[in-house]
Amino acid sequence: MMQVKGFETNMIEAKRFSKSGERISNVRIDQNSTVTQISRISDDSASVEFRFMANYVGMGYIKIEGQILLSGEVGGLVEEWSKKNSMPDEAANLVHNMIVSNCIPTALLVARDIRLPPPFPLPRVNIQKKSVKGPGESVEVA
Repeated sequence: MMQVKGFETNMIEAKRFSKSGERISNVRIDQNSTVTQISRISDDSASVEFRFMANYVGMGYIKIEGQILLSGEVGGLVEEWSKKNSMPDEAANLVHNMIVSNCIPTALLVARDIRLPPPFPLPRVNIQKKSVKGPGESVEVA
């Protein structure tokens, strides 16, 4: 079983192509996380280098790079990476979920700073007035 022992961001790059105030409708935002390198540190730990990208098609991009430190049974992970440049499914789920869950909040703050839309749809709040029933309008059950 592998565990995440550390997460580190070592590069954030962002650029907005559109001019301030320019309105672009139907913005398409493509996100992906990529593992660029996996290397063994010791018998029971490995370093996974990654790149997270939020690409605002025609508007700009946010790129975040860093590394994740894994501990536990890393032998199979390192071996499969060195042979096929891929990861076992369990490790891939762990790594990519860790990348996304750490990079999305950072990308949100960077997007705000350079005036790009959030890299994911924000929930919409819809408050509706509750209907108030007058006396004699409630249902009684005997």
